[in-house]
Amino acid sequence: MDINQYIEHTVLKPTMVGKDVELLIAEAKEHKFLGVCVPPFWVKKAARELADTDIQLVTVISFPLGYNQTEVKELEIKQAIAQGANELDIVMNISAFKEGMPWVKIELAKCAHIIHEAGCLMKVIIETAYLTDKEIIKATKLCSEAGTDFVKTSTGFAGAGAKVEHIKLMRESAPSNVGIKASGGIKTLADAQAMINAGADRLGTSSGVEIMQQYADSI
Repeated sequence: MDINQYIEHTVLKPTMVGKDVELLIAEAKEHKFLGVCVPPFWVKKAARELADTDIQLVTVISFPLGYNQTEVKELEIKQAIAQGANELDIVMNISAFKEGMPWVKIELAKCAHIIHEAGCLMKVIIETAYLTDKEIIKATKLCSEAGTDFVKTSTGFAGAGAKVEHIKLMRESAPSNVGIKASGGIKTLADAQAMINAGADRLGTSSGVEIMQQYADSI
């Protein structure tokens, strides 16, 4: 298992500075991670430093709460793509979802159109910590029908992150052409392997280097 090719090496802490982005990218290059994930503010810098690599540049939209208005999300997406992002992780409007509003799906479809027209990938963060099992199934299906490329568990800012049982539910509820991204609380090789075995195609983690060290020690 080339576990490095599952990992989106992530730094989204509020206190991060430019040196954190530089270290993140240096580590991603060293370990040949699939991607790096940075806040929108740091996309332009990260894009410059990734210009000579095939590492994917991921950023977040309407993060971490998801209830920005659609027009704001669309502007965020366009700006991030213009500055070099390859993949956009959008927080679903959990408030509208809980209300049962059809707008959630319409909004995501609008976002998918912009993203795919630009040749980029879309992931939707459903924030599993706030959802029941039935809501996780419903949200996964909704996001898939709206045109997302991946459904993602968590922002890492809620009370809990990815759980194996939720990954299994999401994998069972999504069509085969929609990937599952586990994020939040993945800190060890055992965590990473458990998520992959449950059906995760991507791992969002700030512990990528530690996971790779444990992986090297295990082979």
